[in-house]
Amino acid sequence: MNGPHDVGGMHGFGPVVREENEPVFHDEWEKQVVGVMWAAWARRLYSLDEMRHGIERMSPANYLVLRHADYAG
Repeated sequence: MNGPHDVGGMHGFGPVVREENEPVFHDEWEKQVVGVMWAAWARRLYSLDEMRHGIERMSPANYLVLRHADYAG
């Protein structure tokens, strides 16, 4: 696969900028979403492959906008 979902090892995206002492979660809602995802996964409501398949079905433009929104703060 060579799409926007697979950028590992690709060049041209600029440096990865990390905050000093960056918290695991910036907002409470992020912690809650991870908790819901783990609970659903533990109950076998979806698999990791199903989640990845859903992400990869997103249009490249939507995926890149949403990924940027995650890190834009």
